[in-house]
Amino acid sequence: MASTPDKSPAVPATAGGPKGSLPSTAAARASAPISADDAAGELEQLRDRFRKTADALASAAHDLKTPLAILNGYIELLQSQKLGPLNERQREVMGDMFSSGQRLQQFIQDFLTFSVLETGELRMQYVEGDMNACLSEVCRLWSARFQERGLALYFLANDKLTTFPFDAPKIQRVISNLLENACKYTPQGGTVWLHAEPHMWERRGASKSAASADRRRQSTNVPNAVKVTVADTGPGIRPEFHLEIFDDFFRLPGSESAEGMGLGLAISRRLLQAMGGKIWVESEPGTGCKFSFLIPLKPILSSPPRGAK
Repeated sequence: MASTPDKSPAVPATAGGPKGSLPSTAAARASAPISADDAAGELEQLRDRFRKTADALASAAHDLKTPLAILNGYIELLQSQKLGPLNERQREVMGDMFSSGQRLQQFIQDFLTFSVLETGELRMQYVEGDMNACLSEVCRLWSARFQERGLALYFLANDKLTTFPFDAPKIQRVISNLLENACKYTPQGGTVWLHAEPHMWERRGASKSAASADRRRQSTNVPNAVKVTVADTGPGIRPEFHLEIFDDFFRLPGSESAEGMGLGLAISRRLLQAMGGKIWVESEPGTGCKFSFLIPLKPILSSPPRGAK
């Protein structure tokens, strides 16, 4: 008897792979290299999302400033005892409340500064000023905090420093960030030194023409920057973290429970870069830390790209 032809429906051919493999067109699309235009588009989308997120968080932080300022104002009013006397325990509680409010206010200010630096909207205000007076004022504001912690803070004015144009409030912000870290991590009985001096800063990448080289040799002893240093007798930082500590939200291993968001050094780095300066640390475990930064005597008006290191 003749055989009956098989009339079962044909099974569509796959791309030659196992069950569930991608169709050939999808597989080809997935394996195709991403074009430069596509990569640039995706990068811009990520940046846009980041900007929107940063703006939203900055807006929330800004909205917290007013009620927090009112709360701190009432605490100060109660501490003044103008509304009635306080007993010893009440004074202690009010002191703790005031300290907590001040810390929260600092966190909010750090985040707002970070957001402005991220969006590139921060502008420098260069005014002819005295660096000695600027640093002395910061030390005066921090002296009580250091005394409470049992730390010695030393600053000696340098007569060799001349007046030059710089953004004093932002320099004081950088110094405050460095002093806060020194105060936070230096054990009781330790010492912190603040020092400033003229410095000859030979930037990398300068023109290597013969004329340029001659000019640099002739001006070797002529300062073109100011070097500011904050040194302490704290536990020190391992060399592998000397660059990372200036990253956004970075916390050293073992210091996760310390106060702060890990933005102080990152903000300092960005502020100094916006002034055409730079910051670095010299440290070894058990030998303390020495943070130094340079700012040019002549302001550099062009800012580096956002997030550059």
